[in-house]
Amino acid sequence: MSRKTIVLSGINFSEGGPLTIYKECLRCVEEYLLKDYEIIALVHNKELFSEFDSRIRFIEFKDSKKSYLKRIYYEYIYFKKLSKKFKPYLWFSLHDMTPNVTADKRVVYCHNPMMFYNMTKEERKKSFKLFLFSKFYKYIYKINIKKNNYVIVQQDWIREEFKKAFKIKNVIVAHPEVNLGNLKINKNIEIEKNSFLYPSFPRVFKNFEVICEATKILENKGIKNLKVYLTIDGSENIYSKEIVEKYSQLECIEFIGLQSRENLMKYYNKVETVVFPSKIETWGLPITEAKELRKKIILANLPYAHETLGDYENVFFFDPNSSRDLAEKMELVIKGENIKFDGNIEKNIEEPYCNNWKELFEIILKK
Repeated sequence: MSRKTIVLSGINFSEGGPLTIYKECLRCVEEYLLKDYEIIALVHNKELFSEFDSRIRFIEFKDSKKSYLKRIYYEYIYFKKLSKKFKPYLWFSLHDMTPNVTADKRVVYCHNPMMFYNMTKEERKKSFKLFLFSKFYKYIYKINIKKNNYVIVQQDWIREEFKKAFKIKNVIVAHPEVNLGNLKINKNIEIEKNSFLYPSFPRVFKNFEVICEATKILENKGIKNLKVYLTIDGSENIYSKEIVEKYSQLECIEFIGLQSRENLMKYYNKVETVVFPSKIETWGLPITEAKELRKKIILANLPYAHETLGDYENVFFFDPNSSRDLAEKMELVIKGENIKFDGNIEKNIEEPYCNNWKELFEIILKK
């Protein structure tokens, strides 16, 4: 009896988080599905996947990132022909777009939450391209979305938004498997008292302004016994350049620039508190890392932050639009006497819901 075919598609993944997600998916497939299914993986570059079992058939699309038109051609025209050729049991699109394909089961994994973020006028000016992108994404998601057996998102709040926006019910919440194996806890490093770290790449929704303004408020009150480390230095983009120019006079902020993983771990180990004021995320990896390292944490009071954090005691939440609120929370940490944290309780998420790729494939492939 011939084995059924599963097609995995991620032709635009070539670096960073998305590539990591694809590889985690393939590791699960390699371990649990290869004996029962033929696996075809559509990729941008086969060389990026050299560590995988030779029984997985990789087909590369090296020109997929040349233009968005090329991507659209593949998703909505070429993949139709390919699906007729392979006759897959499951076509699993790992990157947001629901292609025109023929398959017994169709699934799409939706990563990007930007369509649910209302950018301010100031943010639009700073990053008009991101504003257009956020509006465009709604239509990209909408094409063919109701033809899927399942739509996968990373958090419950995104599921609720998808249900409202697209009038669908078949949405799985799949919390990402976060590999914390490279988190090297060094107990020999002395904690720097009243130190704060915000590790993030500078994009307008990352909200670096709020922590800079909060620090300014503290300095104006004469509170200067603190150090705030920000992983920007002004060289990354226009947004970071504006931030550094505007706040470089503050004594208590150190703009350390983007860090290697090894260097970032040194900062993680030595700081007392991790701050994460981002206005929108699908997950927010530094939250998970700070929790693992048992740091004091100050988070934007938004659904993604509560869901990512889960059960944790030493956390404050603040209004991400209020630098004064953040300054108050930072001051409580600096004073350090009988701190009464807000704490957080893990959210109870309704089915369908899973915590790893194995559980996700069990839901998807269930007959």
